[in-house]
Amino acid sequence: MTRKLGKGAVALMTALAVAAPASVAPWQASAQAVSAIRIEGNQRVEDGTIRSFMNLPAGNASPGEINDALQRLQNSGLFETVEIIQQGGTLVVRVREYPTINRINFEGNRRLNNERLSQIIRSQERRIYQPSQAIQDAQAIAEVYAAEGRLAARVDPRIIRRSDNRVDLVFEVREGNVTEIERLSFTGNRAFSDRRLRNVLQTKQAGLLRTFIRRDTFSPERIPLDEQLLTDFYRSRGYADFRVQAVVPEIARERDAFFITFNIQEGPRYRFGRINTVSEIPGVDAAPFAAQNRVRRGEVYNPAVIDNTIRRMETIAIQQGLNFVNIEPRITRNPQNQTLDLTFALTRGPRIFVERIDIEGNTTTLDEVIRRQFTTVEGDPFNPREIRNSAERIRALGYFADAQVETRPGSGPDQVIVGVNVEEQPTGSLSFGASYGVNAGIGLNAGLSEQNFLGRGQSVGLQISTASGDRTASVNFSEPFFLGRNLRFSIAANYNETESLNSDYDTRTIGLRPSIEFPVSQNARLELRYRVSKDTLRNVDEDSSIQLRNEEGSRVTSALGYSYNWDSRRTGLDPLTSYRFSFGQDISGLGGDAKAVTTTISAGVESNAWREEITLRAQVEAGAIEGYDGYQPWILDRFRSGSRIRGFEPNGLGPRDLGAANQDALGGKYFWAARAEAQFPIGLPEEYGISGGLFADIGSLWGLDDVAGTTGTIDDSMKVRSAVGASIFWTTPIGPLRFNFSKALRKEDFDRTQNFDLTIQTQF
Repeated sequence: MTRKLGKGAVALMTALAVAAPASVAPWQASAQAVSAIRIEGNQRVEDGTIRSFMNLPAGNASPGEINDALQRLQNSGLFETVEIIQQGGTLVVRVREYPTINRINFEGNRRLNNERLSQIIRSQERRIYQPSQAIQDAQAIAEVYAAEGRLAARVDPRIIRRSDNRVDLVFEVREGNVTEIERLSFTGNRAFSDRRLRNVLQTKQAGLLRTFIRRDTFSPERIPLDEQLLTDFYRSRGYADFRVQAVVPEIARERDAFFITFNIQEGPRYRFGRINTVSEIPGVDAAPFAAQNRVRRGEVYNPAVIDNTIRRMETIAIQQGLNFVNIEPRITRNPQNQTLDLTFALTRGPRIFVERIDIEGNTTTLDEVIRRQFTTVEGDPFNPREIRNSAERIRALGYFADAQVETRPGSGPDQVIVGVNVEEQPTGSLSFGASYGVNAGIGLNAGLSEQNFLGRGQSVGLQISTASGDRTASVNFSEPFFLGRNLRFSIAANYNETESLNSDYDTRTIGLRPSIEFPVSQNARLELRYRVSKDTLRNVDEDSSIQLRNEEGSRVTSALGYSYNWDSRRTGLDPLTSYRFSFGQDISGLGGDAKAVTTTISAGVESNAWREEITLRAQVEAGAIEGYDGYQPWILDRFRSGSRIRGFEPNGLGPRDLGAANQDALGGKYFWAARAEAQFPIGLPEEYGISGGLFADIGSLWGLDDVAGTTGTIDDSMKVRSAVGASIFWTTPIGPLRFNFSKALRKEDFDRTQNFDLTIQTQF
């Protein structure tokens, strides 16, 4: 294999093919008087133009001067051939003009159509043919193919001569195969395996379904991003001295594969040592700032923790009315014990104010949508950190292909102008998809969404899906900055209909759900909501429990509710472990038929272990519903098993009427479940996207308000069920696949188990 990169090959034409050089008749006579110049062969170019290019002096002309005139005509780009002959005192200049392009054709192109290639080239029909331009056009086409990953592409420009000094220009394209990234490797890594580091990169190796995967082609533009991703990965795990020393891409001799090597230097892994906060500003006490410190001695070094503490200290400075205060982190390395001593120094910064904020490039998005990402307004003290944070918030909107936020000097030495330059990108999408489940079968879905509706930052969406026995439609609207504040207002309407979905009855639900969500801390958000719905239970089989037959009909539910959600991933201070907690209640009875209080709670943790090769997950959840004023929750109020405990069918466990012929699941008023799972590599190349897993689930669903006629026949006791199993995860271009193989360990005779489950969902 060769050791250097190349772009797409372009074959330069020989003298007989494209660019026959002008023939030159060398001038050998001695200097003579030139009494006349006669020009022959020109059709479009005027005689005066030719004479001006020759620029011969009047009178005698030396051989050198005539040769210079010949060269000037040849280099003018107007003539295919030039010849100068002396006939006595007359110089005869015979020229042959370049032909006119009659037609431009492309041959051999399949990946890029003619329209796309026509936009790349500069040669045009009914214009003068220029060999040098044809060669440049071929080069441009090859470069576009190279950007598509086809570095072996070859483009040859050829001409076909026609009558009347015309030619057809043909670009013969040999596209070649995609030049894939055959291998990503690393040198210098000891703490993490190549497999783990490859998962960090945006660039990927060619996988099993390489025909469909596009990230396996080499793109030089992705290399800087990959270097930054590696740097962030290592430094967030304590490697403060990490750096990428070099990235070496190598191309195979056949130009059909790349081998990319990242040469890295990990350095030692540091932990925090002594932590201190000092004030270098007279009259400013460091104690209130030190109380905001979230860095702990002995913890693994993580820049995000330092950044979080600085933000908290800056907030204290604002609350105390202290402007132009810098929080400067000063780090002292102790290589002997691999610790970092950290001092937060309060220093006085320069007195600079924000003169104005200029926004450019937003052709669709309103200025106010971008401006509200700034907590700084005109006239405020300039805070570089806040400007950087605002830039990140603008990029996180997802509305722009590129967003640059820079500062420049203002009208005075104490003024700065903040400039925002954005590049819009499409924010709407039309999607069609498919899903599959062992119980639901094959389903189709379609969606229409717009994330920046009318440039106001609002989102709207329409979703329709259908599967065997299950049809759903929903419409939603969201305003992320309701009433000019950090309030997210949403409203959603939904329709759901089931037909004998693992049961001998049908259901239909039509509902409307407005809500408001807002932050209550860095990691927590609170949602307040209202829900109104009309729920219908129908077509209950005559073999079903009298409980279900008595509940058949429609009920209207009107409920107020709230949810508190805490997620450590919102700040991302710990890259190895994340925690989630949620608690919510819905109180129905504000009108309607239902009068009940529904409470749910859940907590989960996810962590990476064994050099981050294994992902561990655990979750516990529970719920209860209680009626009041004599109301008994019915089947569409009660909890059903769903997928809370794997190894059982949906509606496969819980209270049942053992006296009924079909023993349909009746749902329960209470449930609890605990799930644990491990996901790990199984030895296959990671580019295949296949990993394995083991899981164990345990829980119960119980409790029911009996109705007359069923006393003694319904088993609604709290009986524990459990299951274990193995999973295969496969990330494919058509969507994530998960194969579950499970075995129920504890079950009741009337439970319905499920030993295998396959789910897939994709958008295309």
